[in-house]
Amino acid sequence: MAGTGIQEVLVSIAELLESVQFVVDSQGEKRAAILDLSTWETVLTLLEDLEDTEELRQVRQERHESLPWEQVKADYRQTHS
Repeated sequence: MAGTGIQEVLVSIAELLESVQFVVDSQGEKRAAILDLSTWETVLTLLEDLEDTEELRQVRQERHESLPWEQVKADYRQTHS
């Protein structure tokens, strides 16, 4: 799902959730949701892809905050000597 934006993922999840059935209590209040396993697995995949996208964004942002390799080696030698 590379290149999928948040809006597309939310629309996909909304479409999948149309098949959800609800368990209601005696007052008619929703208390639980039932969905078939394939829908659940698809929702999980979409959420994992979204999480991966966010992690990738964070890594790219952190890359700009990285240290030069020589400085890392010098710091390591200093603390492990």
